Amino acid sequence: MKARLIEPNNGPNIQKEKEIVKEMIELYCRRNHHRDELCKDCHELKTYALLRLSFCRFGEEKTACSNCKVHCYKLKYRQKMKAVMRYAGPWMMMYHPIYSVKHLLNR
Repeated sequence: MKARLIEPNNGPNIQKEKEIVKEMIELYCRRNHHRDELCKDCHELKTYALLRLSFCRFGEEKTACSNCKVHCYKLKYRQKMKAVMRYAGPWMMMYHPIYSVKHLLNR
């Protein structure tokens, strides 16, 4: 059987999602862990989230992860990301209003 190579998806929608996720994790860590740099756990979550987005099977048809029928995150990371989004979501309106509006329209 021939191995199938999977190419990372770096389209514009995925890049926007990556930027939003990165900002949310950084905001969460800065305000909850009181650090200028990401702590080890938040850095690990960011790396994992960006990797999962790179290989999202929906590519350019991707919607918000909360609407997705396929949960590609491991349970541990899904719970961490849910906490990040719950906390950072409302704050994004103040720090990054354009990202917030685009994300809401994408839902």
